[in-house]
Amino acid sequence: MSIKDEVKKKSLQLMSDPRVLKLMQNEQFMKAMMTVVQVPGKVNTFTTEQSERFAKSMKLATAQDAKDLKRQVKQLQDEVARLKKQVDA
Repeated sequence: MSIKDEVKKKSLQLMSDPRVLKLMQNEQFMKAMMTVVQVPGKVNTFTTEQSERFAKSMKLATAQDAKDLKRQVKQLQDEVARLKKQVDA
């Protein structure tokens, strides 16, 4: 049995426990749980923003900058190839 299956099994057992059901009805608990669930996303966003700010202040290229440049180079290469075909024809 995989870890995922084991976690599903244990969570179903927990959900059938009356104490857990009562806890799930508690508004304060649910707000706290929603906050806990949102933390990883907020941390990720914060670190990304800080990394971009640092890169900008140090005049460094970010991963997004590199991706944009690669896309631009590819478009220009396609355009050059198209124009060469046009000239040769």
